[in-house]
Amino acid sequence: MLLDIVLLLVGFVIIVKSSDVLVDAASSLALKLRVPKMLIALTIVSFGTCAPEVAISFRSVANGDGVMAFANVIGSCIVNVFLIIGLASFIRPIKVRHATVKKELPLLLIVTTVFSILMLDAVFNPLTPNTFSRRDSLVLILLFCMFVLYLVGMLFKRSKKDEDIEKGKYSSLISCVLLLITILLIIYSSDLIVNSAKNIASALNISEKAITMTAIVIGTSLPEMIMTVISARKGEFDMAIGNIIGTNIFNICIVLGLPILIFGNIVLEGFGFIDILAVFLSSFLLFVFARSEREVSKKEGTIMLIVFVLYYVYMLFF
Repeated sequence: MLLDIVLLLVGFVIIVKSSDVLVDAASSLALKLRVPKMLIALTIVSFGTCAPEVAISFRSVANGDGVMAFANVIGSCIVNVFLIIGLASFIRPIKVRHATVKKELPLLLIVTTVFSILMLDAVFNPLTPNTFSRRDSLVLILLFCMFVLYLVGMLFKRSKKDEDIEKGKYSSLISCVLLLITILLIIYSSDLIVNSAKNIASALNISEKAITMTAIVIGTSLPEMIMTVISARKGEFDMAIGNIIGTNIFNICIVLGLPILIFGNIVLEGFGFIDILAVFLSSFLLFVFARSEREVSKKEGTIMLIVFVLYYVYMLFF
């Protein structure tokens, strides 16, 4: 167990430093290419940091273990908003642009709402268990296509300011290289952290459910957590909130939708109304809080953290 503790600490050091460099590289690339930082956060950063969830989802669905895939995605969406945004805004209030409130956050709310409705088979027909079918996953894929069209539109919103070209810590080439290296390091370190945490939990005789909801779900969300907190601390608010929006949309539509579309239907055993409600509230409350004063305040971040604790207490003990 001593080796696992050492590897756990090494993993944390790597992921923190890599995320720090990733923020600077992503910001520099956006400035050099004269595209919105939100676009970089919604694509390269968010898709890169959710790579651990992709691996777990495909592996579990292919093996017929749809429960783990759903626990991974549902848990990640809840953790990303209530824990990560809550923690980041508690450290420093996150300012939200008008365009984000009008466009990106409503997109996330639409995707999450549709996803929640698709999980409510038993509500519409009590004799039918909650099942996620290929038809359901196709709906999610179509929603992701809508999101991609929005991203393509953002691509053409280049900055008109010539001075932007001179800004940025790194050149375009170095930024691209650093993005690739840091994303690979983040994936490696998060995998190292998850495996080490699972071994430590097993050695301490912690239940499998507790391991799944902590070591796997929170462990695979560490890239988003470190990335968002560091971005908020540096005042890169578009990077902070864009990373979470992009990650949650990608998690729901692709990380979950694509493997089900490929491997077939799965039955949602062990998922109840509280889980579905928590997923919906994660996007709804983020939208409401961001819309109120164009920022997620420390008080609102505290509310998110309280909701996170209440949900986890319910998950682990009830």
